Amino acid sequence: MTATAPRSLLPITPVREHHGGSRADLEAELAEEGDPEIGYYHSYEITGAVNGPGIRFTLFLSGCPLRCQYCQNPDTWSMRDGRRVTVGRMLDEIGKYARFVTTAHGGITVSGGEPLLQVRFLQTLLRRCKEEYGLHTAVDTSGFLGDRVGEAFLDDVDLVLLDIKSGDPDTYRLLTGAELEPTLRFARRLSERGSRMWVRYVLVPGLTDREADVEAVAAFTGTLQGVDRVEVLPFHQLGASKWAELDLRYQLGDVAPPSSELVARVEEQFRAHGLTVV
Repeated sequence: MTATAPRSLLPITPVREHHGGSRADLEAELAEEGDPEIGYYHSYEITGAVNGPGIRFTLFLSGCPLRCQYCQNPDTWSMRDGRRVTVGRMLDEIGKYARFVTTAHGGITVSGGEPLLQVRFLQTLLRRCKEEYGLHTAVDTSGFLGDRVGEAFLDDVDLVLLDIKSGDPDTYRLLTGAELEPTLRFARRLSERGSRMWVRYVLVPGLTDREADVEAVAAFTGTLQGVDRVEVLPFHQLGASKWAELDLRYQLGDVAPPSSELVARVEEQFRAHGLTVV
């Protein structure tokens, strides 16, 4: 899965060069994960169908190995910056909304940050959400840490919202500071085991809008089993203020949202591979 056209036209450099988040930092955070009954979260909210079917209790965990140029929540990058919580305490909170979201044909979605950074806590939480409340479960992930999860974990996940951020390895690295292949490997694994997926693609003018890049993602996604839908998400500036608050250098401040014509072109590229685009 490669694209041969030149990479991004935007004069940007990887975020890691400015704000850390090295591989050593990631390994240190992974090594810290211990008690599966304790996790760190940023916030939670009740959301509509954007984070899975029906009305969702959406929980945002802290910690992320990527440093995406357009990240809406850079305050979730460090796991230990989040609020400490036990599984029991979080289940109590989820329980307040369990009947409502079930009646609304929804469930729980865990996002981030990157939720697979806290996979032991996440597995315990999802298992008990099913056992105690019978909730539909979804995980919103980049897939970069997919090798960390076992089959038992995936058995407790009804839907994976998979963010494939670029189809070109060089652009992916520029965009996230990480490698593309782990995400593709995780996607293939989900496909082979019959897991349900929604694939997401953030469309950034001058960065992820090249036809060859989009085509690489669309063609790859078209080979996967279990993809219920593709969402092309137009870039926006809603997260820029958080970068300023954290004194982080934000490099996409002059980038406008994609035009409706560009969004339509990208959506059609996905449809050309037999995919449902919503």
